[in-house]
Order: sequence, then structure tokens, then C-alpha cells
Amino acid sequence: MAGSARTGAPIPYSLLDLAPVCEGSTPAQAFANSLDLARHAEALGYTRYWLAEHHNMPGIASAATALLIGHIAGGTSTLRVGAGGVMLPNHAPLQVAEQFGTLASLYPGRIDLGLGRAPGTDQATLQALRRHYAGAEAFPSDVMELLRYFEPVQPGQPVQAVPGAGLEVPVWILGSSLFGAQLAAALGLPYAFASHFAPAAMSEALALYHRDFNPSRRLRALYAMLALNVVAADTRAQAQRLFTTQQQAFVRLRRGAPGLVPPPVDDIEAFWTPAEKAMVEQALACAVVGDAADVREGIADFARRHRPDELMLTANIFDHGARLHSFALAAQAFGSDAGR
Repeated sequence: MAGSARTGAPIPYSLLDLAPVCEGSTPAQAFANSLDLARHAEALGYTRYWLAEHHNMPGIASAATALLIGHIAGGTSTLRVGAGGVMLPNHAPLQVAEQFGTLASLYPGRIDLGLGRAPGTDQATLQALRRHYAGAEAFPSDVMELLRYFEPVQPGQPVQAVPGAGLEVPVWILGSSLFGAQLAAALGLPYAFASHFAPAAMSEALALYHRDFNPSRRLRALYAMLALNVVAADTRAQAQRLFTTQQQAFVRLRRGAPGLVPPPVDDIEAFWTPAEKAMVEQALACAVVGDAADVREGIADFARRHRPDELMLTANIFDHGARLHSFALAAQAFGSDAGR
């Protein structure tokens, strides 16, 4: 069982989904699969289910993140649902506050808002999304503006979020570098690190967040979540084969040719070059791949070494049934009897 290093209690576990569009499938099927997976996660004891904003990516259907969050929240009953995250440089803070104020009004106590600094797309798409893009350097001021919209309306306030003002919407800072850790610590917000694809600065970012955290009205004690790739199957060989889908997708992205999510292959060595293999192994270093015992040991070891307050699991698996089974095996590593 994976436990929290700070409290000793069982560590909460959550799920990150990109609404993957697999070869031979459609976004409509991806949305149906995501809802099915969310219901599955709810039954398995997962704490939250986050969706990530990406644009102009044929294999990722979660571009309209707030809409999809509403779909998932409406089809579940207790699971927290949120954005992991909304890429704030693409949006006006007021519109984000209104969207998530609407979601929080429809599904009170169940909505999270994670904010990212990267645009999550290429330059041409960025210009199409927000023609007056101010750059990522505006991120701290955009975050503070957004937070103000969730505060109670003050007399004479010229602009307010309706709905949004006065609502409790937990806001997280997401990051893959020291910048996000510094901002989350300064503002007294929970922090989620993208260790599932950019682990290089993870330890340094966590140490900075712990050292500099400034308690706030929103968060009295620091709270850090780490993302972890977990691919589980009945045998180690099956899991390693399933993992080749993610490995291929990562290489294709770096080759500048992202496409639909590919099926697994028997021989990944025939697919990539030695340099690509080294790049993928570095990027996906935070991964636990194997059978139930491997996953239990791997998750527990990751939690012991890095001391997160919560883990967010993700798995880019081609077959929907295999993906459901993987998350069920992963839940068992946290001491859950669900799905056994």
C-alpha cells in the first residue's frame, strides 16, 4: 500500500485523462470511453479525474476542456472532476472564472481548476486561439486576476464573474519547471508537477515548493501532487507491450508528426532510433510498468522517494478494456479492494 510520507495515511490517488483518439476511432468514441473510465475510476476509489487542454492534436480530444469536464461530472456522482489543466495563456481569466463558476454551481464541491503556463500547442494554433496573446510572462498576473474573480464581489467592483464570484473553486498551479513551484508557493496554492513527461526538475521543484510555501486563506498547509505513468497488466510482458503505445506517441510528437494514438507493437526497438529511445526513456522516467506486484512495488517506491501528498496516474493505452484493467490493478496498489 502506498502511503503519505507526511501523514502516514494512505495516499490519495487520482487519474489524468487526455480523451485519447485511437487509430480507427473518433472523438465521439473517445468521449464515451472517458465517461466509462471516469465511472470506473469512481468505483475504484480514485479521488479526482482531470482532463488536459491540448489543441491541434489529432490523438487528443480534450481541447474544449470545460465542456468535457461538465460531461464527466454529469455522468458521475462523487468523483472530483477538473482541469489538469487549463492553459491560461490561451484564455481571458474572466471567461475561465465564468466557465468554472458555472461548473461549480452545477456540481458543487466537485470541481477543480488546474492552471498551466504553456499554451499546449504550436504557434500557428496559438495565434488562432488568442490573437492578442501576451505571452507566458503574463501568467502570474492572469492567475491573480482569476483568483480575484472567485472572491466575493466588492462594492463598486466594475467587473464580476457571474457565476463565479464567492464560489469555492480549488485552484491548482501546474508545472514542469521551477517557475510553477515558485508561484504556487508564493500564492499559497496546491501544486501539481508534470513528472509523467518532464521529470527533470521534479525534486528541485518539490524542494522549492516545500521551502517557500506561504500559507493562504485558500490553503493552510502545502499540498503537492505528482503525476506518474502506470501501465499494468496480468503479466509483465503484456504491460510492456501496452506501454509501446505511449512510447510511439512520444516519438511521433518529437518527430513533428503527431497523429492518432497508435496500437502497441511487438518490437519497439525496430521503431525508434537510439537517440529517440534515450529521449523517451528520459522523458518517461517516471513510469511503472508491469504486473500487479510490479505496480504495487513501483508505486510504493515512487511515493517513498518523492513524498507527494497525492499521486495522479495516467496511462496512454490503445485498447479501452486494457486501459480499464490497468487502472483497476493500479488502484489495488493503494489498498483498494475495488475491482478485485
